[in-house]
Amino acid sequence: MSLAIISPGKNSNAWITAIQSLDPALNIQVYPEIKDPEAVEVVFLWNHPEGLLGEFPNLKLISSMGAGVDHILRDKTIDPAIPIVRIVDEKLTWSMTNYVVMAVLNYHRQLSRYQRDKIRKVWDMSNPELEVTIGVMGVGALGYDVMEKLAYMDFPVIGFGFTEKKDFKYPYYPKEDLEGFLKAVNVLVCLLPLTAETENILNSSLFSKCNPGTYLINVARGKHLVEEDLIEALNNGQLSGAMLDVYRTEPLPESHPFWEDPRITLTPHIASVTNPKAASPQLIENMKRVKYNEPLLNLVDRMKGY
Repeated sequence: MSLAIISPGKNSNAWITAIQSLDPALNIQVYPEIKDPEAVEVVFLWNHPEGLLGEFPNLKLISSMGAGVDHILRDKTIDPAIPIVRIVDEKLTWSMTNYVVMAVLNYHRQLSRYQRDKIRKVWDMSNPELEVTIGVMGVGALGYDVMEKLAYMDFPVIGFGFTEKKDFKYPYYPKEDLEGFLKAVNVLVCLLPLTAETENILNSSLFSKCNPGTYLINVARGKHLVEEDLIEALNNGQLSGAMLDVYRTEPLPESHPFWEDPRITLTPHIASVTNPKAASPQLIENMKRVKYNEPLLNLVDRMKGY
């Protein structure tokens, strides 16, 4: 069995080291230097060129290098019979939760405001803590952990999702009551998977239903956000600010207006990065399960998109 690592523009050395530490005999080929495509039975990938997987006639498993799979599902040339799996890692969850907690505290304690005051040498002690109720869009493994940690810190938390939740620990609104959810919160955290139903969900229509002055945190996917609608919502007061880690085009172009907008805090897609040492055991385990025709870990439901 041969494994192909496909991650254009990224260095694969850390992955090779981590994988070979678990299976030294495994034959690993790295795109674009794949010399024996017929030997490839498993691909481990991120943002592969569309149509490329058709070059592997004996492909039995597609594994994402992270929790997201939208970069795979957008390739409509992939054989629907080939299973797709993703990485579910406690370290990913830990990092994402820490980032969101940091973003909430930044808004709650107004650190960005004080940094601007420092530049202007302004001493302003007024209103040092903002009251917040945090709405988390997407309450899977990542979103639920975010709610748990924020609730532990005594922040009010409310969930939203596209599936029904019975006996959910926290207040929860289904997609049919998006407006009710938005009216119940003033900090909005997007952790939704990217699907046909959720793409462009952060748009002018949604922002118009928010409480005036709502703060946005997007750590899911850049395509969730209609970027020009964010600027409009900031200008008309529906949103008071935003903290963004993901963008429609990455790296963010130098000419993009987000760079110069003091109301928007930017980070370069670093909220939660897959750790090779933590993720490689899942890959190796799924390769064994493919070989012996056993149920796969973290199998993706193509109809749901995650």
